[in-house]
Amino acid sequence: MRRAILIGIPFIWLLALFLIPFVIVFKISLSDLALSIPPYTPQLDLSQGWAGIRDFFSQLDFENYIFLTTDDLYWRAYLSSLKIAAVATFLTLLVGYPIAYGMARAEESWRPMLLMLVILPFWTSFLIRVYSWMGILSSEGYLNQVLLALGIISDPLTILNTNAAVYIGIVYTYLPFMILPIYATLEKMDISLLEAAEDLGCSRFSAFWLVTIPLSLPGIVAGCFLVFIPTIGEFVIPSLLGGSQTLMIGKVLWEEFFSNRDWPVASAVAVILLLILVIPIVLFQRNEQKQREAGK
Repeated sequence: MRRAILIGIPFIWLLALFLIPFVIVFKISLSDLALSIPPYTPQLDLSQGWAGIRDFFSQLDFENYIFLTTDDLYWRAYLSSLKIAAVATFLTLLVGYPIAYGMARAEESWRPMLLMLVILPFWTSFLIRVYSWMGILSSEGYLNQVLLALGIISDPLTILNTNAAVYIGIVYTYLPFMILPIYATLEKMDISLLEAAEDLGCSRFSAFWLVTIPLSLPGIVAGCFLVFIPTIGEFVIPSLLGGSQTLMIGKVLWEEFFSNRDWPVASAVAVILLLILVIPIVLFQRNEQKQREAGK
């Protein structure tokens, strides 16, 4: 009974917050657009009994998924989202790894304060933090003012409403998700392994590359997944910092749901996006399972 309760609670949680909403979205993706509330048809009418249920299922089809294959806008949005997410994840790793390494090698008394500084941005509204970058990156923003005052540039740079601004916003927003798992891995590393490598003739760089990087690989993989997965469906950052040329699937979903009010097509886009995200999620879970087995 205890085992059934322990296993049943998370399964009920997943059923209520994931499986049931997914089934609803999948059902809407098989529906047709209609001028009604809600804006799709058919609607299940249980008052007609089995005849109503049969009629309901007979009207469901995959026309919305077929439509997605005929319009290259959606596939370009998927590919663009994957590209932006991959590049942003790589940039976040380049910035986050040195920070995590410095935190792990700092004095033990300094580590709690450094960890607090990494977590501190979460205490501020995500929307406010993204809006602040609009004031920094605009043509009259603080960044251009500083560069002009230092004489580095003669004309203001156009950063806002470009892909560069999107990358800056994503790296800044998701940097803690990269730093924390890498820091947790590096903090547990035995420093004597580096000393042994140097005693055997390795330079500091060789010891770092041959010892530190492989041992911190689990944290790198976890951080990359934690950044890559939410970035694919990101909507706020490309909408506020990106321009009209910044194409991401999150923006397409928003326009289909709220501008076009085409819930069936938007649901089909969401279902495909979820299926795409299942792949890195499964890989992440397998990586976590391998870590647990190696720990045993």
